[in-house]
Amino acid sequence: MWINILLAALLASTSAQAASPSLTDAQAIPHVGEAARETYVGGFLQADLHRAFAIAPGGAWGWAAEQVSADTALAVALDACGKHSEIPCVPYAVDEQRVFDAVSWATLWGPYKNRSQAAQAPTGKKRGMRFPDLAFADANGKPFKLAALRGKAVVVHFWGSWCNPCKRELPDLQKLVAQLKGSQDIAFILLPVRESTAAARRWLAAQQLDLPLYDSGLKGSEDEYLKLAGGGKIRDRDIAMVFPTTYVLDKHGMVVFSHAGPLENWLQYAPFLHDVVGKSGK
Repeated sequence: MWINILLAALLASTSAQAASPSLTDAQAIPHVGEAARETYVGGFLQADLHRAFAIAPGGAWGWAAEQVSADTALAVALDACGKHSEIPCVPYAVDEQRVFDAVSWATLWGPYKNRSQAAQAPTGKKRGMRFPDLAFADANGKPFKLAALRGKAVVVHFWGSWCNPCKRELPDLQKLVAQLKGSQDIAFILLPVRESTAAARRWLAAQQLDLPLYDSGLKGSEDEYLKLAGGGKIRDRDIAMVFPTTYVLDKHGMVVFSHAGPLENWLQYAPFLHDVVGKSGK
């Protein structure tokens, strides 16, 4: 029943949106990578009815075809997508219609915890948890900790100049950093792992990349423990199983989004960060 209601609402919303991309325009699908677009064109668009394609912020996706009804196809697609995302998936296309709700898309990192809820949240790296209070140093060597950024939306990015996927996405990340440079409510923290900050800075300079690099305190490939503000340590792989890994924290330091691996089109995340700024921290 809820699928029928959701589908009816999406169809009504779609009809009200002017100049939406066509059903066949796979490049219009936000956040997903090339594999998803190829499947959309070669699988979904070629499949028999009933069919559906679902997506989630961060690039998760799933689809279904040859189902007994449109709402069944959508339920199956949402379930397939949800297996790869902590954030709820939403419909992108159903049967012959693109039903993507672009207006609500950037709100999907919410709802955000209020101050009381955040105070009771456990520490961890999953969505809805308070991210560990890492201790590091700023560009001038001054001691710094994540908790000092409470009241801001914070992007924490673990990377290394030895990591090819990390290096490939940084020019794209720089576009987002440059676009949001004037915002006092958004902070970017790039922490190099398994190498010294000096090595990471040299590589950035050679590539003419101007990014907010902080000193993680790690000195080389065998150094794997990040410092915590309380005096303890945490293994880098306990926070980031792969590199690069990205976390977005709300104004209370809560994890609202995480992604293992490089992200597609960083500029598409600007509206999400603005949503965090506008709605979290209550």
